[in-house]
Amino acid sequence: MKSTSSHYGASSSASSISSTTSSSSSAPTVSSVVTFDVRQASKLPASATAVLTASQIERLRSVLSETVEIHGRGNFPTLDVQLHELIICVREKLFKVGCPAGHVKMNGGAASYVLATEDSFPYSDLDLIFPMSLETDEDFDKVRAAVFQALVELMPSTINKDKICAETLKDIYIRKMVKVSDGDRWSLFSLHNDFGRCIELKFVDTMRRQFEFSVDSFQITLDELLDDIDDNEPVLRVESMYGDMSEALRHLNERLIDTRHPEEIRGGGLLKYCHLLIRGFRLAAPQRWRKLQAYMCSRFFIDFPDLGSQQMKLMAYLDNHFGNEIERLEFFGPRLKCLLSPGIRVDLSVLISRLTSVWGDLGCTLVTCGECLLLANMLSQRSRPTGASG
Repeated sequence: MKSTSSHYGASSSASSISSTTSSSSSAPTVSSVVTFDVRQASKLPASATAVLTASQIERLRSVLSETVEIHGRGNFPTLDVQLHELIICVREKLFKVGCPAGHVKMNGGAASYVLATEDSFPYSDLDLIFPMSLETDEDFDKVRAAVFQALVELMPSTINKDKICAETLKDIYIRKMVKVSDGDRWSLFSLHNDFGRCIELKFVDTMRRQFEFSVDSFQITLDELLDDIDDNEPVLRVESMYGDMSEALRHLNERLIDTRHPEEIRGGGLLKYCHLLIRGFRLAAPQRWRKLQAYMCSRFFIDFPDLGSQQMKLMAYLDNHFGNEIERLEFFGPRLKCLLSPGIRVDLSVLISRLTSVWGDLGCTLVTCGECLLLANMLSQRSRPTGASG
């Protein structure tokens, strides 16, 4: 993805879900899967859409009724709010500033939890998408203002809200703000949570790539339930940006990893791939993954070419997805120290070259995140490793 980004103000099985049409026999093209434009009709094939079952709607209702915490830094209070109230508040503020959302969609781990057959399917991220028109820089500013206004409204009445400005809120309750306006047009606000319960608000005009892996490709349109949380018979639709709903659901319930064109994903999806492996997911088609791993690694080192940017990306992923140090160690194990140790200054882009020269294509298969860190330490001590375990 060639679009540039900047920080604001700073540098279940298929039978468990009822498909709206029969599945297509041919796989969708990449362009039909990854392109979204609020000003155009959906380009997804009919086989990529479905309607939620009654049991899935009840699970969704429970997610929307969950109380989420937005932690404030310093002495500022934690904002405790039900998820559907947060969404409604943001939606209302968007309307008031003149930048209304066409819909509201749930994405990521929470959407996967709603669709999975297992009641115990774990998730930590709450991703919300607000499709809208973002034609000008002024539109981006309006979205920013709407988010900040929503946060102020959600603050306790004991706070003197008249003295709260946007810059203060940015430092207190926002973990990350991103604005993309070159090619793709979207913005993201990641709300702060100390326990890795990542809440992301994404405002999208155009986005060429909207998923990393099939198991996180689901988008559930929430409007009917938001308008009446107690509605007994809402019709709620879900899309798989992967392009094949039945296949994506099979991957989700069998805990399989699959994707298309990982070189299109910022960072190649490398860290999410490792995260899925740690959670016990398996490769859907192992024979394809040597090449896919190579693409993932290549894109990772294109986007994060030096040790500093790689370290920042790793730490940001840990902050967003892991609630405590024990969980972080389970993700990286002792290998994390290989990269973060002050005495180690191995450029991981050089590591790729050296692995390839020593082991050929096998080098690429070794470079999952944890293995990469382990090998970085090994290569920093020896010019040529004597062996490695796959």
